[in-house]
Amino acid sequence: MPKSVGFNLSCIALAAISWGVGGFVAAILYHRSGLGPIAVTFWRYAGGLALLAALRPLLRTSGTRRPKPRRLILNGLGMALYQTTYYVAIALGGVGMVTVVTLGSGPILIAIGARLFLGERMGRTGALTVGASVVGLTLLVAQNPQTGPHPLAGMAVALVSAAGYAGVTLLNRAESDDPYDSALAGFAIGTAALLPLAAFEGPLPHAEHLGETLALLAFLGAIPTALAYALFFQGLRVVRATTASVVALSEPLAAVALGALVLHEPLTPWSAAGGATLLAAVAALALQERRARDGRVRPEPASEDSTAAAVAPRGSA
Repeated sequence: MPKSVGFNLSCIALAAISWGVGGFVAAILYHRSGLGPIAVTFWRYAGGLALLAALRPLLRTSGTRRPKPRRLILNGLGMALYQTTYYVAIALGGVGMVTVVTLGSGPILIAIGARLFLGERMGRTGALTVGASVVGLTLLVAQNPQTGPHPLAGMAVALVSAAGYAGVTLLNRAESDDPYDSALAGFAIGTAALLPLAAFEGPLPHAEHLGETLALLAFLGAIPTALAYALFFQGLRVVRATTASVVALSEPLAAVALGALVLHEPLTPWSAAGGATLLAAVAALALQERRARDGRVRPEPASEDSTAAAVAPRGSA
């Protein structure tokens, strides 16, 4: 796999856009298939597992090593944790609030973890960019301000989801393991962990619209799952964890764009401003990453001010 920063940033961006499309497809499944969020997640992991297992002999990687069993188990459990708790949080707290809390807190938790455990320094520019990305995310989802029946519980569960996502990101950034093996094992363990929960929720779709349901599940397993996670884990081999977490915020951008283009959902001026702010933050941090990697500039040293900015509450996640 190429080690250029541009290629690996593109991998992460494509993965995030695929996840945004996946959320859009999952929303259709919830309304038309009779499947709940845990069952949909189970089937997308099972589909990703089957596809990646079939293609694995054809996917060659160089300069990688096979992940250790302990890391694979932690990776799979982390993937199952953050996906499941994210959907539970939405049921408790509502889509808008949970999106901000989960996705917004991810870069903060990852920035702190990357500094403590990986020695990655973000500097003032990086901290300001992370803050701008959270502001943009908040504005982007402001058009959906409804909260669920239990907002405080939803916020708490959303933070658990964000912690699981941060753990998976840091774990895969720390080791230059084979991205396909990491994704494959994650799907296998995640599928096994979700099976009893999906069985309790109801794992089978309605007979009505069955052909459409199967086609959507196949797409969900192939693109936003098998392909997207392999791309994301590949990108983490080169791109710093905090940069990756901000670039991954392209996910809600893709979801909002699809909602506006396909479902003709109204796009408010605040949401448009938030999307523009988020895009600018992603572009700025990606440019900083490329310059740092190319040696044109060194990453700014961390300071007390930058550390404070990194851990300051963003009002979301």
